[in-house]
Amino acid sequence: MKKIFAAAIIAITATSAFAGPTCNTPEETWMKEADFKAKIEAQGYKIKTFKVSKGKCYEIYGYDKAGKKVEIYFNPVTAEPLESKS
Repeated sequence: MKKIFAAAIIAITATSAFAGPTCNTPEETWMKEADFKAKIEAQGYKIKTFKVSKGKCYEIYGYDKAGKKVEIYFNPVTAEPLESKS
């Protein structure tokens, strides 16, 4: 029983370590998705997947100008990058 409990604690800790940022802004203040995508693509990104993260931030999976794979979280109001994972 102790081993199961310890494994559960490790799993929860590991999951939260990989969670992205949290954006606490009202959705009515967010940049429209089409405008956001256009702005990011104008910066040289190729968006493969776009979504709203569990933390209510805009998140893209795709490629940067150099063709390198990226996963980036953005502020949905300003489109400023918040966190990037390789």
